[in-house]
Parts: sequence; structure tokens; C-alpha cells
Amino acid sequence: MSQTMITLKKGEGRTIKAGGMWIFDNEIDTIVGSFKNGDVVTVRDFDGYPMGKGFINQNSKIRVRMLTRKADVEIDEAFLTMRVRNAWEYRKTTVDTSSCRVIFGEADFLPGLVVDKYEDVLVVECLALGMEQFKLTIVDILKKLLKEDGIVVRGVYERSDANERIKEGLPKVKDFIGEPFETNVEIVENGVHYMVDVANGQKTGFFLDQKYNRLAMQRICKGKKVLDCFTHMGTFALNAGIAGAGDVTGLDISEFAVQQATDNAKRNGLDSTVHFRCANVLDELPKLFEAGEKYDVVILDPPAFTKSREATKNAIKGYREINMKGLKLVKDGGYLASCSCSHFMTQELLEKTIKEAAKAVHKRLRQVEFRTQAPDHPILWNNAAGTEESYYLKFFIFQVVDEK
Repeated sequence: MSQTMITLKKGEGRTIKAGGMWIFDNEIDTIVGSFKNGDVVTVRDFDGYPMGKGFINQNSKIRVRMLTRKADVEIDEAFLTMRVRNAWEYRKTTVDTSSCRVIFGEADFLPGLVVDKYEDVLVVECLALGMEQFKLTIVDILKKLLKEDGIVVRGVYERSDANERIKEGLPKVKDFIGEPFETNVEIVENGVHYMVDVANGQKTGFFLDQKYNRLAMQRICKGKKVLDCFTHMGTFALNAGIAGAGDVTGLDISEFAVQQATDNAKRNGLDSTVHFRCANVLDELPKLFEAGEKYDVVILDPPAFTKSREATKNAIKGYREINMKGLKLVKDGGYLASCSCSHFMTQELLEKTIKEAAKAVHKRLRQVEFRTQAPDHPILWNNAAGTEESYYLKFFIFQVVDEK
């Protein structure tokens, strides 16, 4: 049993009681017992009712990240094996596991830890102090479980180089776990081949969360003229190309990303129909409009315009602007895909912003479908409205019709 006891204030702990995973600093009444940051502690309600166990960090406003709702469970290798096995069995049931997110932090009840699988390579991101003590054990457990299914892990790379580490009192880490290996990994997703650089690519090397949104665009893009904005490695553009789009242009401000995308087009034999160029999307779209360009399909997949609640107001302006500019380039009867990967840009806010953009440029929108992140990035529901920490990706597909 944990020797340190956290007692919540009366009336606090609403998020935990609603299904969440975090206890904030202002919700705690007393801490009894000695501990160091990162230790596992027991949590109880103001009246002594046991709430479970989690790890504590006084460097963070998220004071306790919960590991279990059962206060009498030991956080040992058997417990971690159960958590990792459940995560892997879930992926085998719900997604193509050749490349997928195997562990998604709080949504897999392993807070602060992400593990992505790219064919026979694992990439680990640890963002919480308390998870550091379990990280290597979890990697070993996962390798054993994968081997049971005939998957031999060639190498493990750690990409714990996000700024959140500093807030937790941790140094940034970017290095091999175990023996070095070739970090360029070829993967196949939706029939498209990519070369993923797990050491130098964004995040863990590739954005797996849009897998099935990219697939959904394939049927819409066949035979079409397509513009893919913020293309990064060319993912939406290449899905359009492999589906039989007639002409595809991808735009990105990063020369490195454009080179990667161009290489991927060649890798898939699509370099005659799918082209990329380096450009600031916000500047380029008005130039295309002035030049009289029109597209059957415009895809807007911008980076998160906000990573904090305080910056949401400015982010709304950014999303409104990019959607107005994108809508002007869609042919009458064509299609717009528009998304946000910001947790703080809620579904309701994004809907409102796109409606305002359509009204401003005199377009009518007919919703084809609404989608979220792929199932290997599961959304852990929390009955306290608006606090699902794991829900961040919103993806709309519309048909665009001129007002007449």
C-alpha cells in the first residue's frame, strides 16, 4: 500500500468522479506522509472514501495523475502488464496494427506515456515524471507481448523532447532505448508507402491519428483536381493520388516537409500527378484565387493554432481566415475538408467558426460527414462537460455550393 495519503477538499474531485484522470493542485486538502515527486500515492475523498492511486508531482498544476480507481491495487509489473495487454488487444480489434499508436496516455490508463509502432520499430514519448519509473518496464512488457504475436521489435527510440517535460521537472530526451538501429522506417498506410524518420520527424515521426480520415478522402478525390494545404509529408495528397485524382498540389511552409513529400510521391509512382511546393499557405491561397485557380477538393489540415485555453480567441480568427480563403478556391459543387487538432478548439467552436467563414464568402455547406481521430487514439469520455483530455482532432467534410 502507498504510504502517502491525499485527501480532497469537500466538493472537489468532480472530474475524477466523472471519469477523468487528473487531480489539480487546488482540489487537494491535505497530504499525509513523506514522498518525493513521481511517487505513487493513495487518494481519498473528503469523507475518507477511497478514490484510487496515482503519481504525484508538485511541479505541475496537474498534481496527481491517476493510474487506477482501486486503492488496494499494487502498481507492479503484473499491473503494468495488464494495462499494456489491454491496450494491445484493443488495437488488434479496432485498427490496422502494422503502424499504429499502441499506448495513448490517459486514454489507456497509463498517463503521460505514448508509444507508437511503425512496423517493427517502437517510438516512446514520456511526458510525466511519475511515468519515468515505469517507462522501461512497459517497453519490455510490450516487446514481449508483440513477440507473442510474431512481431519482433527491431529497435526502440525515445522522442521525449516536448516542452511539457520541462514543466514536469524533466530534461528533454531524444535517444535510442537499447541498441542503435536505422531510424528511417518504411510504412504502408491505406496502400500508400511512406518513409518515416522516427529520430527527426515531427512528434514521433508521423501523424497516425488521421489514418482513416485520409482513407475517407480517397473516394471523394478520384478523378478530381485537389489542393492539400499544410501537407507535411504529403499524406492527404498521396491518398488523393493513389485513389486516382487527376491533379494534386500540396503546400507546406517547410522545405524539409516538401522534400519528404516529393520523395514519397516518387516512392508511390505518383510524381506525374502529385506535386508539392514550399509556400506559406495563408499567403498562397489569395494568390491562387487572384490567378483564377479553382479546385474540386480543398483540404485544410493546419497545425494547432492554439495549445492553451488563453490563446483560443486568436486561434478562432486563424481558423476563420484559413477556411474563408480555402472556400473561395472550391468549385461550385466541390468539396472542403477542414479540421483542427487543438484540444481547446472544441467541436462546437470549430463548427461555429466554419459557419462564419462560409457566410462571409457566400457559400453554402452541405455536411458529408464528421470524423475524429483514429481508434488507436481513443477518446476517454468524461461526464464533466468539455473535459475529455484525450479528444482533440475534429475533421469535417463538406460539399460547397455557391449561394444562388
